[in-house]
Amino acid sequence: MIHTTDGFTANLFTPTEEHQMLREQVREFVNNEDMDKQAEEFDQKECLNMELFRKVGEEGWFGITIPEEDGGLGMDATAAVIIHHELSKSDPGFCLAYLAHAMLFVNNFYHSANRAQIEQYLAPTLDGTWVGAMAMTEPNHGTDVLGMTTTAVRDGDTYILNGTKTYITNGPEAHIFVIYAKTGGKISSFVVTRDHPGISTSHHIPKMGMRTSSMSEVIMENCVIPAENLLGEEGGGLTHMMRNLEIERLTLAAMSLGIADRCLDLMVQYGSERIAFGQPINRFGQIQRFIGEDYAILEAMRCLIYNEALNVNPDTNNRVGSDASKLFAAPMAKKIADDCMQVYGGAGYCREFPIERLLRDAKLLEIGGGTLESHQKNISKDLSKMFARQGTLTPSYMK
Repeated sequence: MIHTTDGFTANLFTPTEEHQMLREQVREFVNNEDMDKQAEEFDQKECLNMELFRKVGEEGWFGITIPEEDGGLGMDATAAVIIHHELSKSDPGFCLAYLAHAMLFVNNFYHSANRAQIEQYLAPTLDGTWVGAMAMTEPNHGTDVLGMTTTAVRDGDTYILNGTKTYITNGPEAHIFVIYAKTGGKISSFVVTRDHPGISTSHHIPKMGMRTSSMSEVIMENCVIPAENLLGEEGGGLTHMMRNLEIERLTLAAMSLGIADRCLDLMVQYGSERIAFGQPINRFGQIQRFIGEDYAILEAMRCLIYNEALNVNPDTNNRVGSDASKLFAAPMAKKIADDCMQVYGGAGYCREFPIERLLRDAKLLEIGGGTLESHQKNISKDLSKMFARQGTLTPSYMK
């Protein structure tokens, strides 16, 4: 830790006073908006709280990674981790909607778009007037992105898109999308709004968890868009996609951290308050094992995620770190949520407490944004390349 003259303590998790202010602002927002209560309400409704979404826009957090000169807050991946971490302590589902908008659309679009596109489309997504989404997954092609069948055919000064995307978070509410489609066999990306003819979305797809965010299909039937809505060059979509996946997976890992953080708090509190056989249940070895081991796991998650955040930005490549963060954090969040329910017993299984919702929410993080199996494949592939190049996997700062 580094102590400054004004009393601020810098550390891995809150490296600057600006990061500390952001964390405090998010925590205050969560408390003032009583996000636990709204999470219960909208989990049962199975839809996004649009009023709360607009309030996040008023805070400016949709532009957390966007430079100040373009209307954002000009912060880094650590700041994005802080927001996802803190929001997910109360409502991971709402945080998923935030991620789909701020990371999958806003951050993705900004770093792929030209100046004219930014001036036309960015502002209403930064303040939450428009909800954004990213459409990549297809009914028969999830992790197999290269197998996608959605096409975009150039026709004079337009492109005509045809295909169906599925499991698209924010789909029902979204006004604007980054859509991936094949042009001449290669993947390209486009910005498309609901105003363009031929695009529609299905009804909300019901799901097990993350119910406070919505999900649907995005359907393009001879969808006509201007040629200038191509992001970058034809065939450049895969580069855009891979670049954005790093911060997506890092922030999904941060959501896992938020779930685990909250569940350990609940576990420790209940363990000291619940009396059985004449004493608090945290006096029993079985409960102590849950609490002790889960605390160690949680701190390992925290260190890994915030450390890797230092090396995630649009100009670097840190797929190993971001994949490792999500690969470790997602199943550990589910484990800690499950342990928390076990400590609570029957009470934890009931909706009186948020544990059953957090456990349902945690499962999605093992699937969305890349399955655990895809992370294992990526890490193995990338480490093999690193070893062949360097002859060791020891980080340069440890040699």
